[in-house]
Amino acid sequence: MYPRYTYPPFGFLRLAPNVILGGHRSFRRDGKMCIERLMPPLKLAGEEYIPHEGPCLITFNHYYRPGFNAWWMALALAATVPVDVHFVMTSELTWPGKWYAPLGQAGSRWLLRRVSKIYGFTLMPPMPPREKDVTDRARSVRATLAFARGHPQTVLGLAPEGGDQPGGVLNWPSPGAGRFVLLLAELGFPVLPVGIFEDNREFHLRFGSPYRLQVPAGLLPDEKDHESAQIVMAAIAPLLPSRLRGDFG
Repeated sequence: MYPRYTYPPFGFLRLAPNVILGGHRSFRRDGKMCIERLMPPLKLAGEEYIPHEGPCLITFNHYYRPGFNAWWMALALAATVPVDVHFVMTSELTWPGKWYAPLGQAGSRWLLRRVSKIYGFTLMPPMPPREKDVTDRARSVRATLAFARGHPQTVLGLAPEGGDQPGGVLNWPSPGAGRFVLLLAELGFPVLPVGIFEDNREFHLRFGSPYRLQVPAGLLPDEKDHESAQIVMAAIAPLLPSRLRGDFG
């Protein structure tokens, strides 16, 4: 059994004019409207670590199971953190192996681009990395870093794994993700780990203690990337049930 996820009446009708015509919406407000309908209610732990101001970089696992929509993770975080969170979100849904993937990918690119503008988020090409996305990925990294420099008191949110993980088990991020988090940390953003999962018919959001991400001096770029990813994922793992910790248990 799983929690019951429902949306506010006419919620999509409220969003549709913004998708078509543009304009800004508060993701925090929309998140609260959705999470308030969750049955049973959202289960919080580590509430003393919830950030009330920035700078802060929230890193969370990309929880997945068939039938669970990943945006509920972002909605739960937005509804819980008392300030706006700037999310780094995927620019495309891929549906690997599905016959409708080409059409779905094209439609999702258009829709997610509109959604990112409505909520002011930064787009990032989907994971795992594709050769054709190299230029766009570099552009997205630069855009996120520029936003962080221009808004040094913001709260950022991203899932380093960047995509659905089999069984919802914590997995290694794709190459480059660890270095990306490290670059944000070097701009002065403490890293706040969050574990997200379902258990006992409840949707759980578990906040951990923030930390300063640092790696030993003198490492090569690939070594920095791996070391950073190891630290980031190892900080998330204890916030998850043991069955979901994977290699970081």
